[in-house]
Amino acid sequence: MWKNRNVWILLTGEFIAGIGLWFGIIGNLEFMQDMLPSDFLKSLLLAGGLLAGIAVGPYAGRLTDHSSKKRVMLIAGFVRAVSVIFMLIAIAANSIYWMAIFLVLLQISAAFYFPALQAALPMVVPDKELLRLNGVYMNVSTLSRIIGTGLAGLLLVIMPLSMLYVSSLVAYIGLFILTWFLDIDESKGIQQIKKSTLEKTSFKDVFPIITNLPIVYMTLIMTLVPVLFLGGFNLMVINISEIQDSSAIKGWIYTAEGISFMIGAFFIKQISNRITPYFILFACSCLIGLSEVMLYLANLPVVTIAAFVLFGFSVGCFFPTTATIFQTMVPKDFHGRFFSFRNMLDRISFQIVLLISGFLLDLIGLRLMCVLFGSLSLIMTAIFYLRHQHMQTLQTPARTIKQEN
Repeated sequence: MWKNRNVWILLTGEFIAGIGLWFGIIGNLEFMQDMLPSDFLKSLLLAGGLLAGIAVGPYAGRLTDHSSKKRVMLIAGFVRAVSVIFMLIAIAANSIYWMAIFLVLLQISAAFYFPALQAALPMVVPDKELLRLNGVYMNVSTLSRIIGTGLAGLLLVIMPLSMLYVSSLVAYIGLFILTWFLDIDESKGIQQIKKSTLEKTSFKDVFPIITNLPIVYMTLIMTLVPVLFLGGFNLMVINISEIQDSSAIKGWIYTAEGISFMIGAFFIKQISNRITPYFILFACSCLIGLSEVMLYLANLPVVTIAAFVLFGFSVGCFFPTTATIFQTMVPKDFHGRFFSFRNMLDRISFQIVLLISGFLLDLIGLRLMCVLFGSLSLIMTAIFYLRHQHMQTLQTPARTIKQEN
């Protein structure tokens, strides 16, 4: 895998773009904190961009399946770079409306880029290397987040907010240039799809694939558990900072969660051959729920950091496992539509959680909201586990009778 030129291009591009992305996220938080006093209004603004990404999702999926993945990534990368210009206008005009345009374009580009990327990864390495590549890719993404958030916090002290977005623009241009050097042989698969199914397929064709693969269906539902935490992640960080009256805690939270994520992604590779994917998903979901409940004590810095460490480790194990299940179990001809659908599902659930988080933070506060979300995560995990056990019992009656005899 390490001798594969495409792997190095993808990993380097993710690292550079990841730093730019987190420069932008920290900049967004800073800009909104000055412009919008209400957490609910912040969530509405962020949700507007997500809604645009959802709207173009079906088209993005079909285009990814019927076109060159590299070409889709290039176009999406160009749009992402252009979007930053609107944020620079927003800062100059001190206007939330220009920021809304920036968020819409950013999410539209993401709606095309990430399904194309996920569909391209199985073309870069063999299936047996996918879990390893997914783990490394997510670790690189997390490392860029740690460095990006740390640098962004430092740069905000010594330079204007606009320069943070200029740096982000430079990073996106770097990713665009690197993507040009990708060399993925996908012409045969694309040609076959175009000849036989281009006029007959639709986005809805992916749904029978999902329902006929129980492990894919269950895994897709299980991804809703970490979304309960991730949906309001940035809003929670802002509130924790206010509760503890400390700006430094933001950096500590992102750093602790990022490092523990990397440890989890490394750890999962070591145990994946000895533990079933379902056990990993259920165990991680329980730990995610527990980490949310721990934030009832968000006024204590040590407990806060411990909660984010536990969460980071859990999702570090969770996401590489789900990505590998999807990439290996879903037929490659449907990868574009499937990953676009998954992206839409993530965005819809993320948007709902984001709005609910903003509303609950204003209504009942951070501590009670985290207990509510944590309890819901644990209940959902228990329901999924019992249903899985029931399905296993129904599917293997012959094996049970044989063991009794």
